[in-house]
Amino acid sequence: MTAMPPKYLAVVTPLVDKAREILESGESLQPFAFIGNFETGRILPVLLDTRDDRAKDGSAAAIRLAAEQTQAHFVFTIMEAWALPKDKLHRHGEIVLKYGSIGASPYRIDAAAFVLETSYGTWLAQATIKPKGYSKKKRTFGQVDFMFGDQVEGRFGGLLGAGADGGTLH
Repeated sequence: MTAMPPKYLAVVTPLVDKAREILESGESLQPFAFIGNFETGRILPVLLDTRDDRAKDGSAAAIRLAAEQTQAHFVFTIMEAWALPKDKLHRHGEIVLKYGSIGASPYRIDAAAFVLETSYGTWLAQATIKPKGYSKKKRTFGQVDFMFGDQVEGRFGGLLGAGADGGTLH
């Protein structure tokens, strides 16, 4: 397992903490991408439109353009997602086939999803969102542990493009 380099961890940790704060205050977690350049010290937040496939494609294109224009070293996305409990993961295909999506299944759980894309690879984390205490509105998630993912694909993958270079890894 490849650990996330400290310079990236220093950037994403406060953003993860802020996401937790937002949920704990009773708000929903809006999907955002944070596009950063270490040389300029600039981090550009981009609100993602996830209403439908067309909107998602537009958001991904906007991130790619902003990453290119700012010569970004990383893109960090935060969003709420639906996941399966660990005891149902092995049935993923069957569940999607039966219900059409994880979100439409009775097994879905709310999760906070985090993806850090760099020129060195991608780190991913997912944390289950649970009620905070007895509150019906306030929610929270536990510790976030990032794992290195060397083959990340999909609409929100490959956002940096081919020209990204973050300098030295550590």
